[in-house]
Amino acid sequence: MARLGRWSAGRGPLYLLLAARLRRLIDEGLLPPGAPLPPDRRFAAALSVGRATVVAAYETLRQEGLLVRRQGSGTRVAPAAALLPGPRVRETSNPLFLNLLEPSDGVILLSCAAPLGPPPELTEVYRSLVLPQDDLGYHPAGLPALRAALAERYALRGVPTEPGQILVTTGAQQALSLLVRLLLAPGDGVLVEAPTYSGALDLFREAAAVPHPVAVGPDGVDVAEAVRVMERHRPALAYVVSRFHNPTGAVLPPLAGRRLVEAANAFGVTLVDDEARADLGFGPGAAQKPWATLCAYGDVLSVGSLSKPVWGGLRIGWIRGPVPTVARLARLKAIHDLGSDLPGQLAAVRLLDGYEPVLRNRLRALRAGHAHLVAELARRLPSWTPAPTAGGQTLWVRLPHGDGVAFAQVALRHGVAVLPGSTMDALGGSGRCLRLHFLLPPETLTEAVDRLATAWREYAPEATGSLAA
Repeated sequence: MARLGRWSAGRGPLYLLLAARLRRLIDEGLLPPGAPLPPDRRFAAALSVGRATVVAAYETLRQEGLLVRRQGSGTRVAPAAALLPGPRVRETSNPLFLNLLEPSDGVILLSCAAPLGPPPELTEVYRSLVLPQDDLGYHPAGLPALRAALAERYALRGVPTEPGQILVTTGAQQALSLLVRLLLAPGDGVLVEAPTYSGALDLFREAAAVPHPVAVGPDGVDVAEAVRVMERHRPALAYVVSRFHNPTGAVLPPLAGRRLVEAANAFGVTLVDDEARADLGFGPGAAQKPWATLCAYGDVLSVGSLSKPVWGGLRIGWIRGPVPTVARLARLKAIHDLGSDLPGQLAAVRLLDGYEPVLRNRLRALRAGHAHLVAELARRLPSWTPAPTAGGQTLWVRLPHGDGVAFAQVALRHGVAVLPGSTMDALGGSGRCLRLHFLLPPETLTEAVDRLATAWREYAPEATGSLAA
């Protein structure tokens, strides 16, 4: 199902759009010869379309010789359909990334939580940027001035840090990718929250790691269960989002965080804290010291980014950790790209020098966007239940019934892309949940909720049937 991506976002009859997506999967080898396809009725229910749409799509591909349909044995990819060998690497089927790879006109993206456009301060920095004339431009570990600026920022937050403890990366996604490559081998265990950031799950799957999911509640990950998992399975890595959790918005209390760090240290588990949204607290009780202050109880590898508080186009992230680990990561990064974009790093240095006003403006916009989206959902979709949050960029919304993946297909046909909860849950749960962000202008958020309400009216009668959880 996930590989279908944004199949219904184009123009034309739905059965032709579905046939086109299946044809592409067959051509690319992602549906190999002989692979079974879902029965008509079950496939139609999962896609929230009529059975006739699936039958017509299957029949189109059968006539092209790509599918074989036999009574009693179902529908399969035809043996002669192997036009290309199967992929040698795992390609993403994550709707978060597919919405960026396959953009469609007129679709409001509530699936990708990123600021819309750069702040004026960043535009001004780039306008006045002067590139150094005596620099090769290659800094695999990061521009020294930026490493120093990030170390100073940690020190201001109560975490003494030297520049050698900082590795600059091309966004937080590359930071996670480098950590996975360094720390995980095929078959290694990794403790993950359920739900969690879907981009991290993609990386763990690509590394052929074995996930050990632990449920997330209103106060973050279930620490008691996480400790039991670490004791029982001794995973090589534990990945957590301690502040303004992605996607639920939860914040793990400091004492619970200390217990988790102590347990990871005791059981020899490397703990990675994703801090990409840690600065984005806009509600009461948002102030809290970073997890790195708990290093006295065990090592913590922190991942940060300017893409969330500033702009997604500023691809500046980092890892903070012990000097030997950062040095190994720098050697690994050198193999992949010789260092991140130098103009971006120079801009980041200038931006961090006057960062607090930039951050205050971002928090003001987030507070307003959050209030507006919550109010619009209450007005148009009162049966939906958003989880309270005091920071971050997203709302975790529970549907009263139905299935998030199926509803996302209906929403896309009404011009809104949302992220289904099950794509972020290695436990296989969160089927009734959606992740929505509140970074768009108020009028766009209003329009998005209006479209979601229309989609829900179309979907809701079906949601009480076999798909209801």
